[in-house]
Amino acid sequence: MRTDIFARLDREPEPPKIEIPRMSRTRKVLFGGTLAFYLAIVIAVLVSSSLVIIDWKIMLFRPYQQWPAVHPYLDYFVVLGQRGPTAVMIAAWLGWRSWRQHTLRPLLTLGAALLLLNVTVGAVKLGLGRLGPHYATQIGSAELFAGGDIFPSGHTANAVVTWGILAYLATTPRARRYLSVMSSLVALGVGATTVYLGTHWLSDVLLGWAAGLLILLGLPWAEPLIGRAEQAVFAVRERWRVRRGPTPTAPVTGPGTETGLPRRPETVPQGAQQAVEGTPCETIGPAHGGRTTGGRSTVQLTTAQPRQHAVRSERTPVTPVGGSRRPPRSRPLTGG
Repeated sequence: MRTDIFARLDREPEPPKIEIPRMSRTRKVLFGGTLAFYLAIVIAVLVSSSLVIIDWKIMLFRPYQQWPAVHPYLDYFVVLGQRGPTAVMIAAWLGWRSWRQHTLRPLLTLGAALLLLNVTVGAVKLGLGRLGPHYATQIGSAELFAGGDIFPSGHTANAVVTWGILAYLATTPRARRYLSVMSSLVALGVGATTVYLGTHWLSDVLLGWAAGLLILLGLPWAEPLIGRAEQAVFAVRERWRVRRGPTPTAPVTGPGTETGLPRRPETVPQGAQQAVEGTPCETIGPAHGGRTTGGRSTVQLTTAQPRQHAVRSERTPVTPVGGSRRPPRSRPLTGG
């Protein structure tokens, strides 16, 4: 009987299964609007519109110098947008859910979202090559194609995806609402913190929010691929189990096996073996009324009857043939 935590978890009711979101009409409209916003931000930076002027005004205002008291706290808060720590935390939680719900979909969905995020955001970062506020060289310039990698903001996009995936995989509408609010606050806070610290322009953060939201809204299109990947992993596991073969059973120990090895088969006479294969019987020899022929005893087979054991006080003592058990008394030798 198992008494550990896994035995208690096995007795718990299984949590509800995760409903796979579909690409509904509302989601398609939101995806299209977010994509239009994304393209508008990119075009506004490319043409050095008024958005770039706002970026420079905020940079020259230097918020980290205006409110230095909150600087140490925001240094820790911005970690919620770093890819490494957040991916480890979310993967640990989703791994627990995958184990409890006997499915790999939460982990595979997180992996697919992070892969799409790295490909899309990384491609735009390297393609536009924008420099950050601390490395800007010309006031009023968009600082594009200068070898940078901060447009869009990776911290902001990562915060949207890693924390928003919890709401995407929620099992109840109530949990989905609460997690959506929580992930939105975290993503907004991380983006605003990067602007406060001077590591990103405001336009970087706006594009990061849009990039992360596009990943979350477009995940239902990747659900068929995620399902096939889960089936492939389970198929490999089943083939591995079959290849291992059945588990060998331990030898049974009994009163006749001192070292746990199986006891040797006892030698059974031919007559007794035939009797065992047929009707239950007992062998009666000369001492029990059997006949002897030529010095050999004739075996008489009769149906065995259950014997009634007498109480120890009612048993008659068995005396050997020819006298008493006691040794003969030594008689004194007298001369005659």
